[in-house]
Amino acid sequence: MYRLELTPRAQRELDELRSKEFDRIVGAIQKLGQSPRPVGARKLRGPIYRVRCGDWRIICAVFDKDQLVIVGKVTRRAEATYDKVDELF
Repeated sequence: MYRLELTPRAQRELDELRSKEFDRIVGAIQKLGQSPRPVGARKLRGPIYRVRCGDWRIICAVFDKDQLVIVGKVTRRAEATYDKVDELF
């Protein structure tokens, strides 16, 4: 089982969500502890992956050696969603 961590940015973004979206996205994040690369996850670069959750995107880094998943960003899909993902971690 992988340990989950949230960056301060990801925590802020989660705190701003409405309850219905919050529950769905938190459920998807919790599943990352069991399966850090779920079906449909897409590798962006290096250890960084994108997980879709409806119109929302969860940007996370997976470190297998440490069994750690760090969630760096939770945002709606937009043109700038994947800009500067290297700077998140």
